Amino acid sequence: MSMRRLPEGYSISGLAADEIPALIAVDLASGQLFAGTGLLPEDAGNDFVPADVYEAAIPAGHLFVARGPKGNPVGFALTSVREGSLYLDQISVDPAHGRKGLGAALVRRVVKDAGHRKLKTVTLSTFRDVAWNGPFYRSLGFREVSRKRMAGWMLEIEGVQAQKGLDVDKRCFMARRSGWL
Repeated sequence: MSMRRLPEGYSISGLAADEIPALIAVDLASGQLFAGTGLLPEDAGNDFVPADVYEAAIPAGHLFVARGPKGNPVGFALTSVREGSLYLDQISVDPAHGRKGLGAALVRRVVKDAGHRKLKTVTLSTFRDVAWNGPFYRSLGFREVSRKRMAGWMLEIEGVQAQKGLDVDKRCFMARRSGWL
């Protein structure tokens, strides 16, 4: 994985509870990248991570925030621990700050956190062929998890995704080692 630095003026830190509305705005802006792809249900345009999820993630250390040159949140990675793996629940970068390496920097921070937590893998669920999804994660060392190797919790997540109208045939789970053995 490339150890490329963040662009000048950008940083990754935690989040204060009063900044949660800014993360919701980032999540909504990021979701607009899918407009016109046909991959999300039509009513998904206002779908975002609920505030209470962020509130719970802050004290657990499961939220990493990319900050822009003015110190404002412009991206984030939200994680959870699932059966010995650090799961990347959501990663979003405001498109106005996209294509600068912020997403890759957030993923590197998540992988580093997995090592600190002594978790062997980082896992995620994503669209297999969308350039800023599957191919992006493959470039960072993630590999697709075969269906026969999917854990029960992965199948549960897949079921929730299907209930929300996502075409799970176009999605996959991916994993990579954290570096901690």
